[in-house]
Amino acid sequence: MLVLALDTTTRQGSVALARDGVLVAVYAGDAGTTHGERLPGDALQALTAHALRVSDVDVFAVASGPGSFTGLRIGIATMQGLALANGKPLVGISALDALNALVCALSPQPLALSPSDEVCTWMDAQRSQVFSAVYANGVATESPVVEKPADILARWRRDGRLPRVFAGDGALVYRELIYRAQPQAQIIDPLPPLAPAIATLAEAYVQQRGPALPDEIRPLYIRRSDAELARERKAEAPGAEPTSRVGRPA
Repeated sequence: MLVLALDTTTRQGSVALARDGVLVAVYAGDAGTTHGERLPGDALQALTAHALRVSDVDVFAVASGPGSFTGLRIGIATMQGLALANGKPLVGISALDALNALVCALSPQPLALSPSDEVCTWMDAQRSQVFSAVYANGVATESPVVEKPADILARWRRDGRLPRVFAGDGALVYRELIYRAQPQAQIIDPLPPLAPAIATLAEAYVQQRGPALPDEIRPLYIRRSDAELARERKAEAPGAEPTSRVGRPA
């Protein structure tokens, strides 16, 4: 099974090719250009470099979020187009799940995780916030949230829990805050590209649940968009006329 995986949740992003569970190649993107400028070129170049065509891909995979609204839309639309044009399945993978898989793949070097060890995945959500989720033994023990890092750490302290391992660009940004709360914390640095973990999880998904249709994928935003918040503030403003809304917000 040949999997082409794409991550656009960060400015740099990455592309990976994997065949039957073995990584063939991984390419980190150029953070100096936008995803819109690089795609679908980056994905097509990865295939060409290995004498492969788009039609050779069995499964397309993409990070479904969380991340920037623009990056997610471009990444998902790119892979939907390739999958639909070639009649192949497309699997959306949570970037937080992929981060956890990445950490588990590093064990036992440099980490030796026991089944009880919790892994915290933090992605920089801007606005002094992080997208956060917690895992133990490969299973999520805290669902994804978007909060200020200090508030998350304070909540964990009240609950008597504090993960030992942290991964993600959010963990790197708030490294000092983490160490003040948990001096024994291990922060994954440098952070490998995410696309290989996305490919691994996508292949496992297809093997366990069967192929997914490209138009079934839904972005994992967690945070509401600025446009939605602006509409809400306008509707709540004094003197605003009631409005009816049909369907999902744009």
